[in-house]
Amino acid sequence: MASYKQLTAQLEKLHKEVAAARDKEVAQAIADIKQKIAEYDLTAEELGFTSAAAKPRRKSSASAVAKYRNPKTGETWSGRGRSPAWLVGKNRERFLIEG
Repeated sequence: MASYKQLTAQLEKLHKEVAAARDKEVAQAIADIKQKIAEYDLTAEELGFTSAAAKPRRKSSASAVAKYRNPKTGETWSGRGRSPAWLVGKNRERFLIEG
C-alpha cells in the first residue's frame, strides 16, 4: 500500500494533468465555436449574448408616495416592500393617508 506522501504526490500530479487536459479541451472548444461563428456569420444577439448596457432598464422611482402613516411617530410607509413593525398584524385601513 502506498504511503500518505506518495498518494499526495500522485494526487498533485493528477490535479496538474486534469488542469492541462481541461485547458486543452477548452481551447479546442473555443476554436470550434469561433469557427462556427465565422462560418455562419453569427452575432452576439443571435447567440443570446446581449450586453447589460444594451438591455432597456426600468427606471425606479427615487421615492414612492406614502400610503400609510403611524399616528404616534409620524413614520410613513409606501406599501412597497416589507411591512414596518408598527403595521404588522394591524388593520392597515386605520393607517391609510387620506389624499
